Amino acid sequence: MSTAATMRLPISRWSIEDRPTEKLQRLGTDSLTDAELLAILIGSGTQQYSAVDIAKHVMGKFNNNLNTLGKARFDEFEDIEGVGTQTACKIMAAVELGKRRQLATAELRPDMSTATRIYNYMLPKMQDLNHEEFWVLLMNQNYKLLKAERISIGGITETSADIRIIMREAVLNNATILAAVHNHPSGSLTPSRADDTLTTAIKNACSIMRMYFLDHVIVTDGAYMSYHEQGKL
Repeated sequence: MSTAATMRLPISRWSIEDRPTEKLQRLGTDSLTDAELLAILIGSGTQQYSAVDIAKHVMGKFNNNLNTLGKARFDEFEDIEGVGTQTACKIMAAVELGKRRQLATAELRPDMSTATRIYNYMLPKMQDLNHEEFWVLLMNQNYKLLKAERISIGGITETSADIRIIMREAVLNNATILAAVHNHPSGSLTPSRADDTLTTAIKNACSIMRMYFLDHVIVTDGAYMSYHEQGKL
């Protein structure tokens, strides 16, 4: 599709690979131009202009410079073709969020490099449970926690976990290190045969996916058992 032909059509009639929202989903935010990012905020165009057209009008008004756009007053949007009150508010709100992000402190990700740290992190979530739960802790290459995800809820004496779900979560969160955690409400620190089987299955799956399986920690109210510390991995 030529550029001229594209600009005469509403975005909903563009080829899928040219639409800003689909392009973002396929290639990421950094693949979009400033105008395309603005077009997503604008949402829909008018009978005369597509959202990308309007976004280009906005950028042109402010010399195609995001820093200049960031200093714009509300009244400066009034004479831009296709920009109404709601669109102006969306743009100004997005600009303000960007400014506030620059002032915000980066989120501190806890270190999960040892069984003790895993236990201390998971104990508040598990110490009062009267049933078993199975969680995975997904980490980056520096053992910093990306996400703690509950995979399954079981009964009083056992729970099970689907390896496919575990690995899917690891891939979706770009994890390179994984730890498994589940609790024993009975207070016993002795792993069951099912625990051993599941641990082996996770280790094998991680090996195939080139992830490091750090540990499987069994949590009770006051103590823990670590497969890694026991030399069982």
